[in-house]
Amino acid sequence: MTVSLVIVSHSPKVAEGAADMVRQMVGDSVRVAWTGGDPGGGLGTDVAKIIAAIDSVWSEEGVAVLVDLGGAETNAEMAVEMLDEHKRDLVVICNAPVVEGAVIAATEASGNSSLAAVRSAAEDLYG
Repeated sequence: MTVSLVIVSHSPKVAEGAADMVRQMVGDSVRVAWTGGDPGGGLGTDVAKIIAAIDSVWSEEGVAVLVDLGGAETNAEMAVEMLDEHKRDLVVICNAPVVEGAVIAATEASGNSSLAAVRSAAEDLYG
């Protein structure tokens, strides 16, 4: 099993497109979930949807979450805090561009890298 990814965007289309791009780049070797939009269908993010996305691709190797804007990061942090303690310790939010970071993270994860290595690859994208 490998590290999984969750893509969180204010726009459902952006999140879905980024996930599609990841799947086309690395195939099915990395499980990817996406979520976007507020509960009313507008731009925004939703804590419950983020939790559901994490649960849908859960891996004991960990889950890397990529977010697009500050509100998405805040809601992702709240979602992680609401997870069981065991899961909480295996979920990281990457400080990386959502599309490029997701592709790099997935590429790293597809090589069976650790959660720390996946996060580092995404975050060091421009460093």
